Amino acid sequence: MLLRIFRFFSIFPLPVLHALGSALGWLVYLLSPSYRRRMRENMTRAGYRAHLSQAVAEAGKAIAELPFIWCARPERVARCAVIADYSPVQQALDAGRGVMFLTPHLGCFEIVAQTVALLTELMVMYRPPKQAAMKPLIEGARARKNLLLAPANMGGVRMLAKFLRQGKPIGILPDQVPQEGEGVWAEFFGRPAYTMTLPAKLAQLGDAVVIVTYAERLPGGRGYRLHFFPLDQPLVGDNAAQARIINEAMERLIARNPSQYYWSYNRYKVPKGVAAPAGTTEAA
Repeated sequence: MLLRIFRFFSIFPLPVLHALGSALGWLVYLLSPSYRRRMRENMTRAGYRAHLSQAVAEAGKAIAELPFIWCARPERVARCAVIADYSPVQQALDAGRGVMFLTPHLGCFEIVAQTVALLTELMVMYRPPKQAAMKPLIEGARARKNLLLAPANMGGVRMLAKFLRQGKPIGILPDQVPQEGEGVWAEFFGRPAYTMTLPAKLAQLGDAVVIVTYAERLPGGRGYRLHFFPLDQPLVGDNAAQARIINEAMERLIARNPSQYYWSYNRYKVPKGVAAPAGTTEAA
């Protein structure tokens, strides 16, 4: 049923979906006190409260565009994506080195993987949905030609490591809260956030070039502009230091377009089984 709904909405033009999404964003914001509180708190902490109104609309667009991104014909989706600066990626691949894309919850991160997969084989890590009804939609829509999925478990980690050693690219969402034992506490916009250690470990294991990337959502439903930037700091030090380097890179990327970050995401939650840092009481 859910897949049919998404396929139905995928026939609408992107400008229409984004217009509907703006309204949806405000509806959710006004009806959900917890959603509203978290968005306000996170944006205020990061110093981006002035972007609140636009961020509310952009959050709705991020949901409304999913039927188009996941279910529209790949060639139709591809026409909406413009690559701004792919040369750092191509240079690494031409040199036979693996590439790790770090794509935070900024802009339309779903279209980044689809666009890169049009240029080269790509494997991305994903967390299988808990609801069985969501599995055909999420897995079926994401797994397209040249786009391979690696589950967020040890088997998936081995798949990613093998891919990197072969000089191929992989993709990870670095600001997704990991499970117990898979992260460390590292500052993110002035507050400790449980942060993945996997990206740094994989990058070092595969001698990969780390690229931070996002797809900027253009106004008026005109599509997306994809940006690719090499990580400007080496991943040195212990796990906590490496996690902080990655978080700093995410902060700089978000600063380019703060209204399109997922500020409602519970980035500071304490996963089950993880001891909270001093002064933190919020549970997962």
